Amino acid sequence: MSDFQIDEKGCLIRYTGSGGDVVIPDSVTGIGGSAFSECRGLTSITLPDSVESIGSYAFFDCRGLTGITLPDGVKSIRSFAFNNCLSLTSVTISNGVKSIGWSAFAWCSGLTSITIPDSVTSIGDDAFRGCSSLTSITIPDSMTDISIGTFRDCSSLTSITIPDSVTSIGWGAFNDCESLTISAFAGSCAEQYARENNIPVVNI
Repeated sequence: MSDFQIDEKGCLIRYTGSGGDVVIPDSVTGIGGSAFSECRGLTSITLPDSVESIGSYAFFDCRGLTGITLPDGVKSIRSFAFNNCLSLTSVTISNGVKSIGWSAFAWCSGLTSITIPDSVTSIGDDAFRGCSSLTSITIPDSMTDISIGTFRDCSSLTSITIPDSVTSIGWGAFNDCESLTISAFAGSCAEQYARENNIPVVNI
């Protein structure tokens, strides 16, 4: 019996296996909501190029998952998709991703690095909240706003580069990032935000 429940549209709606190193079949076009939720035995996953979306809570609380590479076909990572994946240390987001949902990577306390590609235009509230091992990040030029609480409680975050394309930064976006220095263009929204919130800033 297969460990995968796949609907008629090719969406993997439920994984029933015990975890370990999992390879998703080539026919799958999306990972459905809660498909791997709380599968704590999952250590690694290989996604085929056919996958276009990662559903809400898809890998929620998969505490043994250590890393993931999203194929180029993925366009969206929905809310809480990787929330509370405590062992996740690295994520490679493909160039096709346009949106990262609310709390998508929140409380991934082991996450040390993540690259946000230029294709991303939207990042939801609290997307990286509580990623306490994350040390630096660069916001791409495609972004125009940073949402509420996006990097809140990222206690190890020491540097972030924010382009002048960003014209709005939400409440508490960097709360409790006590070691943070913002790199920003002179006269930009990011520079103004940093000065208003007593965050050290250096001009690009």
